[in-house]
Amino acid sequence: MLFVQLRYNFRVYPTPGQRIELARAFGCARVVFNDGLRLRQEARERGLPYVSDAELSKQVITEAKLTPERAWLGEVSSVVLQQALADLNTAYRNFFNSVSGKRRGRKMAPPRFRSHKDNRQAIRFTKNSRFRVLDNGRLRLPKIGDLAVRWSRSLPSEASSVTIVKDAAGRYFASFVVQATDDPLPELDSRVGIDLGLTHFAVLSDGTKVTAPKFLRRAARKLKRLQQALARKQKGSNRRKKAVVKVARAHARVADTRRDWQHKLSTAIIRENQAVYVEDLCVVGLGRTRLAKSVHDAGWAGFTAMLEYKAARWGRTFGRVDRFFPSTRMCSACGRINEKMALNVRAWDCPCGAAHDRDVNAAINVLAAGQAERENDRRAHVRPGLVPAARNETVTHPDAACPTRNVEGISALQGGEDVNPRRTPSGARRCRA
Repeated sequence: MLFVQLRYNFRVYPTPGQRIELARAFGCARVVFNDGLRLRQEARERGLPYVSDAELSKQVITEAKLTPERAWLGEVSSVVLQQALADLNTAYRNFFNSVSGKRRGRKMAPPRFRSHKDNRQAIRFTKNSRFRVLDNGRLRLPKIGDLAVRWSRSLPSEASSVTIVKDAAGRYFASFVVQATDDPLPELDSRVGIDLGLTHFAVLSDGTKVTAPKFLRRAARKLKRLQQALARKQKGSNRRKKAVVKVARAHARVADTRRDWQHKLSTAIIRENQAVYVEDLCVVGLGRTRLAKSVHDAGWAGFTAMLEYKAARWGRTFGRVDRFFPSTRMCSACGRINEKMALNVRAWDCPCGAAHDRDVNAAINVLAAGQAERENDRRAHVRPGLVPAARNETVTHPDAACPTRNVEGISALQGGEDVNPRRTPSGARRCRA
């Protein structure tokens, strides 16, 4: 039995009064976050020690509630304010780990102040707040009330926390964090490598090709019309605010459709294969090219993330192949690596006589590389070991190119003595030409 932490999202419909209470909670959490960030920035500018988490909570929450300027912080649940500081601590921790090299991936920037103009607002309730789901299906939150939830499925276990999110389109969602205990799927003999692309979203090593839906391209005409209408509205007017919501709803519809399609495809691939291997693409770098719009429309990162967590949930194997692996240029039959090919070359012939489809050949190579990497226990790049050269084999001394050669070292090589070629013998002078 596998234990996986999952997140379940459901649409909630607060009443007008509950929307006011949620807006108050969003604002209080934002103010506490900004006060904590400002306090630590001022301490750093003055050369003072880093403000600890306990001291920060004491100053921006406990003592702030006693002042007239922040007395309204007591109108919301204290758990919401504590979780806002927890988010600040997480942001600082990620930044410090990124600077020190403990965190892999892109470099993280230091925390920044939150704005009431941000498109997304969120607050979090933990078990300490005593939130609960009632028998009638409503979600009871402290100092907010009972929210109507549209349940599309039941929770597998009791939720450890719930996050109330308001997106740019004005929709409210309840995101529950639960511990799922799923039995692994029956083992299969099929393994697949996936080559991600733009013309075909995914090409499998068995020859299956999945056409890219291009959801953003299909909605481009409607988005263009809505954005033109937004540009004509006067800044600060109510009509401009309504136009902003219309544009946000159109983008949300595209994102929701893409996410639903990727969930269905990733679930089918995980259920039908025991092991899945994909190429680790640099989406950030590709997003700076002329293909940026198509790359972001494809949504490769979200799709591979779905494959990864679903494989861990159902007992499947998931692996990523190095992005510098020449999967496209390598012949899957003989292993020959050819020269770089243009994007318009969709099929090519190898000198060994094999005819390849560009994408299918890449998927087969991804599968082979993923299996080889999986068999390596330490997950390191497998390279041939160092083989001692024969004594009668011609070698090149490190100082052979130096005008002033070390006569003592050359005579030692000719005599067959054991000399370390990486270490300059005593008395030798390095060439600085």
